[in-house]
Amino acid sequence: MERSSLTALAREQLARAATAPSGRSASTVYGGHEHVLRQTLIALNAGQQLEEHESPGEATLQVLTGRVRLVAGDASGDGSTGDLLIIPDSRHSLEALEDAAVLLTVANRR
Repeated sequence: MERSSLTALAREQLARAATAPSGRSASTVYGGHEHVLRQTLIALNAGQQLEEHESPGEATLQVLTGRVRLVAGDASGDGSTGDLLIIPDSRHSLEALEDAAVLLTVANRR
């Protein structure tokens, strides 16, 4: 059985984001192309965003630390530490309202 500390991984990715020119950093925590389930830890500095992009399919965002805003068309929702956001099945973007780390969970369609 494997075990990972999401708290430690979030700290590590936030430190990387702080020194990255893009103000972002990400790492796969579980899964990948050979799995149906994929989890990616994403860190964003305050004010940084993931530009509008297509929905990856069935997906959620768990806010590990900080605050974020998920925007899809005219709808938006804020999330803070401990919140779980359901990603809509439409184009959307993600903005860090403060330094934030989120866990993106995606069920890939095969």
